[in-house]
Amino acid sequence: MRTARGATFVTARVGSRELSFTMAQPGMHWVSNGLAVLAAVDAVGGDLAAAGLALAEMGGLAGRGARFTVAAAGGSALVIDESYNANPASMRATLAVLGAEKGVRRIVVLGEMRELGDDSDSYHAALAAPILAAGVEAGILVGERIAPLAIALEGKGDFVHVADAAAARASLSTMLAAGDAVLIKGSNGVGLAAVVASLRSGTQ
Repeated sequence: MRTARGATFVTARVGSRELSFTMAQPGMHWVSNGLAVLAAVDAVGGDLAAAGLALAEMGGLAGRGARFTVAAAGGSALVIDESYNANPASMRATLAVLGAEKGVRRIVVLGEMRELGDDSDSYHAALAAPILAAGVEAGILVGERIAPLAIALEGKGDFVHVADAAAARASLSTMLAAGDAVLIKGSNGVGLAAVVASLRSGTQ
C-alpha cells in the first residue's frame, strides 16, 4: 500500500484473487471500507475489477469527506467536510488524514461527540493526543460536552471554546488564512454543516 497526491494505492487478496486498486479518499479507515466493499462483491460473485474501478472514482460525500477550497486572505484554504457525525474512532481517523495534509497551518473545528455516556469527558479529553500528533496549531471547539478537550489543550496552541455553530462560524472567519487546511467534524446535532455551508457560499 502507498499513498500519493491524496489517493491510496492498495494491493490486497480478496478470496482466491489478488487485486490492485486505488482509493480516491485518503486515510486507513477508507482502505478498510474499500476492503469491506470488495469482500461483499466477492461474496455475491460480483465483478471485482469493476468494483475496484468504482472505488477509484468515489469522491467524498457532503459531511463525509467532501473537500473543497475557499477564498482566504491572500489566497485559498482547503476544507475537509466531516460534519455529519463523530465518535472517538472516526475523530482519530480523520485527524490522521488532516495530519497528512500539506498546509501552512492545520486547523480543526470540532463539535462535541454526543451519546457517549458516563465516559464522555475522558473520550473528549483523549482527543488532545491525536490533535497534537496531527500538527494542529489552531482550532475551534464547539459545545458544552467538549470542555474537557479544551482544558486538555490549554497552552498547546491557538484553541478557543465556543458555545455553538454560529459562534464557531464567526471565530473561523477571523482565523482562516491562505494555505490553511481545515477539518470540520462533530456530532450532527451540533450543526457544523451550517459552518460548511457558509464556507461554500462565501458568507463566513
